[in-house]
Amino acid sequence: MTISTISPQELAAQHERGNVCELIDVRTPVEFREVHVPFARNVPLDRLDPPALLSSRNGASQQPLYVICRSGNRGNQACEKFVAAGFTNIVNVAGGTLAWEQAGLPVTRGQKAISLDRQVRIAIGLLVLTGSALTWFVHPYWIGLPAFMGAGLIFSGIADFCGLALILGRMPWNQVATPTSETQSSLGACCSIKKPGG
Repeated sequence: MTISTISPQELAAQHERGNVCELIDVRTPVEFREVHVPFARNVPLDRLDPPALLSSRNGASQQPLYVICRSGNRGNQACEKFVAAGFTNIVNVAGGTLAWEQAGLPVTRGQKAISLDRQVRIAIGLLVLTGSALTWFVHPYWIGLPAFMGAGLIFSGIADFCGLALILGRMPWNQVATPTSETQSSLGACCSIKKPGG
């Protein structure tokens, strides 16, 4: 099944008309805190439980559920989880928060953070460099470390899945001590703003 997408501009227009019941941002809490769409709610991808989220949607079960991330990739993964759980009325925001910002649409800004994508690149580079140095200075068997990372990159590119990103997303520096008000916002309050046909 093809995942439906929406442009940031179209989503903003839908929200202005009161037609967006819920937008979930599936980035890490730290990424969300740095910058996010003002009406988004943070539900990190590694903690996403589609059946639980869908059962809590009360009167909005027939409304589309919009998903956003940094650039669209994690959003697409989240949409696939919802589809696997039997919910097909799911829409990914094309280009994610980056495209939203580039369109000049309003955002809420907080403390700066290193994005998960950059953290993955830093971690892989560090492991490849370390493995190469250990191969040269300690023992040739250490060549397995950079080879493993290279194989992981190939798998990630083919499967469009990054296990390292999931691990890094759970690290303490990617969490926030106190959940933001957006994270704790009530689904019922959001969905009571606009009823179908109202």
